[in-house]
Amino acid sequence: MQGRSTKRQKEMARQQKQREKDTKKAERKTEKDQRPERVAGDVDPDIAGIIPGPQPLPDAFND
Repeated sequence: MQGRSTKRQKEMARQQKQREKDTKKAERKTEKDQRPERVAGDVDPDIAGIIPGPQPLPDAFND
């Protein structure tokens, strides 16, 4: 019966993928714990310098 060996292979692959996901999750948690704390009022580095509202047109469109 080939079905059993295929089922076993699928289950082993699923378990391996879950172990990999758990490892990555643990890595992300340790990286997050190691990041310095942001103080209230600090500027978020991802959005620093962004001005809300319409943006000026590039020079190529101003002719």
